[in-house]
Amino acid sequence: MVRLQKFLADAGVASRRASEEVITSGRVSVNGERVTQLGTRVDPDHDKVAVDGTPVRVRRKIYIALHKPKGMVCSKKDELQRPTIYQLLPREWAHLHSVGRLDYASEGLIFLTNDGEFSLRLTHPRYGVKKRYLVSVEGRVEPKVLQEFVHGIYDKGEKLKADKAREVSHGGSTLIELELSEGKNREVRRMFESQNLSVKRLQRIRVGKINLGELKPGKWRTLTPSEIKSLLSPL
Repeated sequence: MVRLQKFLADAGVASRRASEEVITSGRVSVNGERVTQLGTRVDPDHDKVAVDGTPVRVRRKIYIALHKPKGMVCSKKDELQRPTIYQLLPREWAHLHSVGRLDYASEGLIFLTNDGEFSLRLTHPRYGVKKRYLVSVEGRVEPKVLQEFVHGIYDKGEKLKADKAREVSHGGSTLIELELSEGKNREVRRMFESQNLSVKRLQRIRVGKINLGELKPGKWRTLTPSEIKSLLSPL
């Protein structure tokens, strides 16, 4: 027997926390009876669970690492008709959802899964999963700017902060490596834009202990059991 919200999360309906809202809003039925109590337990092998009248079953959990190319969105559909990362996956994986986002102009490592709990673990700030980025910036980035990134800066009333920031190289442009653990919307770009610095290229190269490695743009691979365990393990 498992809690209903865990069952829904395992089925890919939503994260466990979001599934609680689905339950309390009266959208879930168990064996034909509407359920709104969060303490409800179900037997995945015998109970019939439905959300908004549609039967829900626990699917085999899938974990994909994808090298998102520049010029694609992470949504399943885009109102501007731009290419989406789902066009890179087999059709049978259309039900997967991305773990966080990379914006249209950014590239690099992103995970896709049908495991809501996995998504929550990697995206909620309380877990502090670190993401590492390489950022190519026009011109020279002064050391004091990187220091400010680590101390924290404010943009539109929101504090943006890097755990680490270092210069990798500089010439006509500067290559910066940043490590963050919060993942606010467009956080990396906003940090540089707040300092009037123009980002030429932004690539996420690491999430938790998983590196982008030799994975080519547009290509994907399944995560190994040990990799999944490392992402779910306490830091």
